[in-house]
Amino acid sequence: MAALDPRRVMSEIQEPSVQSLLVVMKFNGQVLSTGTAFVVEKDNTFFLVTNRHNVTGRSQVNDAPLSKTGGIPNQIEILHNVDSPAGELRWEARTEPLLNEHNDEPLWIEHPKFGKKADFVALKLTQIQGVRFFPHSLNEMGNLQGISAPLDISPAITVSVIGFPFGIQAGGSLAIWATGFIASEPVVDFNELPMFLIDCRGRPGQSGSAVVIHSNRGIPVRGGGAVNNGQTFTKLLGIYSGRVNSESDLGMVWKTSAIKEMIDAV
Repeated sequence: MAALDPRRVMSEIQEPSVQSLLVVMKFNGQVLSTGTAFVVEKDNTFFLVTNRHNVTGRSQVNDAPLSKTGGIPNQIEILHNVDSPAGELRWEARTEPLLNEHNDEPLWIEHPKFGKKADFVALKLTQIQGVRFFPHSLNEMGNLQGISAPLDISPAITVSVIGFPFGIQAGGSLAIWATGFIASEPVVDFNELPMFLIDCRGRPGQSGSAVVIHSNRGIPVRGGGAVNNGQTFTKLLGIYSGRVNSESDLGMVWKTSAIKEMIDAV
């Protein structure tokens, strides 16, 4: 895939645009669907995080196949950022197996408590030679350290769902930002699961998108206003897994804290 001018790498381009990755689910090379994923890191091991329904190819509600072909994926193709001597942004496709050699056991990791109920999984990445990683932080303060003020993460706060609706890429393989608002109290679990709701016009292909607060103008803190320490602030709030129903723009977000529990259990 064509590279982007190195003078624009991470100077004009916002890092979350490269942190979300286009993924293609396949059965023996046949394309079934597209989605979104992102990477997290633990002890120098990199994991791809995406929705469970992406890798199973089945509905979380009734277990029915999601592809019109009826196919169930056994491979996932990831359009990774890759190293470049000139420093520009480049992408290459790498394929990871989703099932073992007998195609009867999944290779992904599920939440230690919620298991199949949780619509997110982690897959240990193996095809990583030359890959340039931009992992999301699972820390409470996101990408910042040394800030003691409590963050303002509450209803009506603006959030971004960063992914690939309909598989569309925004130049190279840069992700598309859909903007919405937190629609339920994030500290309260929706449907007694570690989720909250957002009001955002989500579309197919955004499943697995990173949901973030991102600001170049300061860190939102409780009591109003923001702390501005000259840094760009990004906090991963969770992973988008689709709308509550086809008639609504209310979307479900599984919390970062639950993703961290899954990774910590590895």
